[in-house]
Amino acid sequence: MSSALEQGVESAPAPPARSLPRRRARVLALPEVRWALASLTLFLAALPLDLLGAPAWTWGPLFAATYVTGGWEPGWEGLKALKDRTLDVDLLMVVAALGAAAVGQVLDGALLIVIFATSGALEAVATARTADSVRGLLGLAPATATRLLPDGGEETVGAGELRPGDTVLVRPGERIGADGRVLAGESDVDQATITGEPLPVSRQAGDEVFAGTVNGTGALRVRVERDPADSVIARIVKMVEEASETKAPTQLFIEKIEQRYSLGMVIATLAVFAVPLAFGSDPRSALLRAMTFMIVASPCAVVLSTMPPLLSAIANAGRHGVLAKSAVVMERLGQTDTVALDKTGTLTEGTPRVTDTYALPGAGLTEEALLTLAAAAEHPSEHPLARAVVDAARERNLPLPDATAFTSAPGQGVSATVDGHVVQVGSPARLRPHVTGPARALVRELEGAGRTAVLVLRDGVPAGVIGVADRLRPDAAATVAALTGLTGRPPVLLTGDNEKAARHLAGQVGITDVRAGLLPQDKVAAVRQWESEGRTVLVVGDGVNDAPALAAAHSGIAMGKAGSDLALETADAVVVRDELATVPAVIALSRTARRLVTQNLVIAGLFITVLVVWDLVGTLPLPLGVAGHEGSTVVVGLNGLRLLRETAWRTPCPAAPPEHTGQALHADPAPASPR
Repeated sequence: MSSALEQGVESAPAPPARSLPRRRARVLALPEVRWALASLTLFLAALPLDLLGAPAWTWGPLFAATYVTGGWEPGWEGLKALKDRTLDVDLLMVVAALGAAAVGQVLDGALLIVIFATSGALEAVATARTADSVRGLLGLAPATATRLLPDGGEETVGAGELRPGDTVLVRPGERIGADGRVLAGESDVDQATITGEPLPVSRQAGDEVFAGTVNGTGALRVRVERDPADSVIARIVKMVEEASETKAPTQLFIEKIEQRYSLGMVIATLAVFAVPLAFGSDPRSALLRAMTFMIVASPCAVVLSTMPPLLSAIANAGRHGVLAKSAVVMERLGQTDTVALDKTGTLTEGTPRVTDTYALPGAGLTEEALLTLAAAAEHPSEHPLARAVVDAARERNLPLPDATAFTSAPGQGVSATVDGHVVQVGSPARLRPHVTGPARALVRELEGAGRTAVLVLRDGVPAGVIGVADRLRPDAAATVAALTGLTGRPPVLLTGDNEKAARHLAGQVGITDVRAGLLPQDKVAAVRQWESEGRTVLVVGDGVNDAPALAAAHSGIAMGKAGSDLALETADAVVVRDELATVPAVIALSRTARRLVTQNLVIAGLFITVLVVWDLVGTLPLPLGVAGHEGSTVVVGLNGLRLLRETAWRTPCPAAPPEHTGQALHADPAPASPR
């Protein structure tokens, strides 16, 4: 079946400059889906009539319509291929179906048509969704930008009209219109779409910013340094398209096998019909022998050798929260020998949490009182660190007093008056003059343990320190161990986060190969390097920045709970329930499915060989040939259905989290980025 992936992505029109592209194509808008649905409906209408022995005029036209609606497109494509002197399985399946009908096996032929039409529809849907997600990514970049004029004035222009050297004004809450460098101003910028960092990062004069990232509470003047067509977001789109195209060699190999098999089947069938005629056999007998040969040599059993194990594996994985997008995906996952894991949102939950609360001696506060003060001051703030502090107070059911005179300084923290006291909560680096004595020791202890330290001041005096971290998933260590056992090597950590945070987390879960501070193109480069070494790479991620690597890898799995739309569409499989331990489980399930596929191919090949030899050497009665052919399909089908059993799914047990010092609210956290 010809691949539509190249058509779906390459022919996708660029979205209008001033409007967001439509996110999803309607499923029924795809002609392949409409024809397959029509074919399936007609088949289901005819099936009970045929099985109940109704007159042929009731079910015959329905089956004929099934052949036409489901078979005209692959048949037409096969006929066009003949013009290029090539044969493929599409045409062979149509011929086999017609051959079955010619000898009275109308039901078998119709079922074969329906299977192929449905397969083509699923491929078309997957292709359309991938193309939609690529187009939708362009919507991350704003449609317009505010360009500053030499005379100090402003003008609103399309983001696509910006050129290197232009200066743009980015107001609070706006998306940055182009890749560039900050000239003036200071703000927190949410760069999760590019780097995957869970928290906004402070950006000031001299720092680089990217198109599509979201500005925080400050205003920035940015000098454009790249043409919009060369921005990081635009390069991500291009890399997804290119990586999708690199999967074509596998398709080309399959087409070569299809052509050889198809050519052999045509020649053999003609020979089975012509040779007896040459030796004086009557035409009807020769035709019956040839049609019997067509039936018993039909690849139906071979097709079913592959699909039941893989579809059963897909169903089993789906029950456990893993959505594999096709049977091809389920087969590929079992070939994995190298796993690359993203950090934020994959090994970690992607949400910062309070892990430690320390009230300083002499402050006269308990830990709960310290957390109450900090949460009251942080309550009006929308910063992720502030939400983490407020959530921790709510988890302890602490009543929060009202805060007045609230102010927020980008990259520094907040200040508010709580119960008559001026409370400041922020980064120790920004409040450095106050970090002395015990406070400095606590900050060093927390940062040395990989936490983000938040200093709390009351009336200008240090009152305590709060540790915040992005919590490690409870099943992360067990998952890494299971993946190591399956592939023979520990997974690799690929992350856009900083080196210190990445290595701290990697040490907790048993990962030794850490690649930190990576942009999307760096992740793709790592994947392609491994593949050039002959490795079969699986990438597990969740963000837009992971999408190119997910597409470039042999297989990609996205974490579904917080996964970006592009990552979910680009990935071959999605962990819907966000359980990391299902990744090694689905790899193991895929390997079992591949073993059953091999068993089924041997069984199907044995049946076909015996029946074909019988038909050629002796006289194989048509009913016995049909029984043998259908019997082989039943055997391989039942063998494949074994993977529906609950025992076929094995999830590694989470390891007990190690203990650590300090008044921790959560165990085994990964450090969060400071504000």
